[in-house]
Amino acid sequence: MSVLRLSVLSRFTMSSSLLIVVVSWAALGVNGDVAGDGTSPALFPAMFVFGDSLVDNGNNNYLNSLARSNYFPYGIDFNGGPTGRFSNGKTFVDFIGELLGLPPIPAYMETLNGGASILRGVNYASAAGGILEETGRHLGERMSMGRQVMNFGRTLMELRSTMTEEEALNEYLAKSLVVVSLGNNDYINNYLKPSLYLTSSIYDPTAFADILLSNFTNHLLELKGKGFRKFVVGAVGPLGCIPDQLAAGKAPPGECVSEVNDMAELFNLRLRSLVDRLNNDDETSPRPVFVYGNTYGAFVDILSHPLAYGFDVTDTGCCGVGRNRGEITCLPLEVPCAMRERHVFWDAFHPTEAFNMIIALRAFNGSQSDCYPFNLSRLSLL
Repeated sequence: MSVLRLSVLSRFTMSSSLLIVVVSWAALGVNGDVAGDGTSPALFPAMFVFGDSLVDNGNNNYLNSLARSNYFPYGIDFNGGPTGRFSNGKTFVDFIGELLGLPPIPAYMETLNGGASILRGVNYASAAGGILEETGRHLGERMSMGRQVMNFGRTLMELRSTMTEEEALNEYLAKSLVVVSLGNNDYINNYLKPSLYLTSSIYDPTAFADILLSNFTNHLLELKGKGFRKFVVGAVGPLGCIPDQLAAGKAPPGECVSEVNDMAELFNLRLRSLVDRLNNDDETSPRPVFVYGNTYGAFVDILSHPLAYGFDVTDTGCCGVGRNRGEITCLPLEVPCAMRERHVFWDAFHPTEAFNMIIALRAFNGSQSDCYPFNLSRLSLL
């Protein structure tokens, strides 16, 4: 059994729900701790990531931004220390990459000017970035979804210079995995900040969800037009349950801010319908496949049954200042909680590595309630 699998077994208690997760991990044919060393063939030739701080792996280190995490205690449990990941350790796309048999995917900013290799994929995610261009502007520089798609265009030119045969490049793109995790900031760093943004005074929640989905669809279709054919798009999480929202005291003790969660669900319902429409209406060859990653549902399940997954604390950040450690996020050199594996949240906005591992497993090998119409393991066979 691999080192990574042993760490999973030792990290959590063996409740019935968690046992299923651990057995699923141990039964996989991918050795996560040796991914990319040639001993296990990768299930996709490459993975390209578009997202926000949930999956940013260092792009914002190079930007003039307040949304940065390249300092301790971020990365306290990551091999190599702080990297720009907004967690104590790995993000869920780090774990997904390991499950797919891929080596670590470089941040886009690290690939510029002949930097890190782009052949196994690139991560374009940017903290504070959103679907809308204006989202997160109060935090300084960030890369919106539109800019991330533009950045892929530069990568594509480099790939064309590397793969001189167009047919080989087309096959590579068609078989690669695209992971998109955006939309959270359009709420917490836009719509839910009426003193800084006008969106909530212009649009009701339904109209705002429609605006987001329209922009999101256009960017997805642009990526499809560049040659990608395998997509997984993640839902917006239950934002009313994060320490940042709980710190405002708008929910009774032990409960989430329901109106904020309702907003997220409005978007998610539209996103799932979009997946159906894109899968059914496209007749191009090879036919594209879109998967809806129900991170909202998985998150709610874990928050509703924390002990079954090895968690004790579900409403307080492991690192931060103020009520629920949610009013101010991790400060440099702050001492975080000791039992990080027992916490769902690392800081005011982001989950712990322990949580990220479970989300990755559910995306890779879960049921239709986790990934619709099927999980990433099955997607790799198409």
